[in-house]
Amino acid sequence: MTTDAAVRATQGERTRAMRLRLMEATVDSLVELGWSGTTTTVVSRRAGVSRGAQLHHFPSKQALVVAAVEHLTDRRRDDMRRHAERLTGDDRIRGVLDILADQFVSPVFFAALELWVAARTDAELRESVAPLERRIGRETHAYALELLGIDETKGDNRQLVQATLDLVRGLGLAASLTDDARRRATVLDSWAAVLEHELEMS
Repeated sequence: MTTDAAVRATQGERTRAMRLRLMEATVDSLVELGWSGTTTTVVSRRAGVSRGAQLHHFPSKQALVVAAVEHLTDRRRDDMRRHAERLTGDDRIRGVLDILADQFVSPVFFAALELWVAARTDAELRESVAPLERRIGRETHAYALELLGIDETKGDNRQLVQATLDLVRGLGLAASLTDDARRRATVLDSWAAVLEHELEMS
């Protein structure tokens, strides 16, 4: 690698690292301070990045927040895929439910929740958030099918997976106000028994 190429590679690595710090700081800020308390000034200070550099990569609060939620959602799903590799055939459905439920009690989910609530009354923000939410919804549904190893065209599999995602999302909403891990585990135990009986396995 030539000196110029090495410099460009190093600059590229620094830029990627800075963008990642900004996105992680954005999610942390959304979780701790909410939508109204999350400003580009707060985020740049938390990330240790100059305001000018932050605005160069993310020219608005909306662009920064949407990019952060999208990127960290993707990274969170990669983490969960690694956890899924450790699942065994014994009680696999219950293990899958834990993996899915964890997605909805993570900081990324709570950050996204702040974003969705703000988008409800902000038409401009909603234009950016709605497509992202639809994409994440489709990908999460496909991911659940993959983890469970089922064909959604068989029997009631599609509806059961949709119901599962609605259930874990609701449990996540409840967890945003109080720690209900014990109740969540009981609910998931009961729902796992339903899926064991109702799903048509491939």
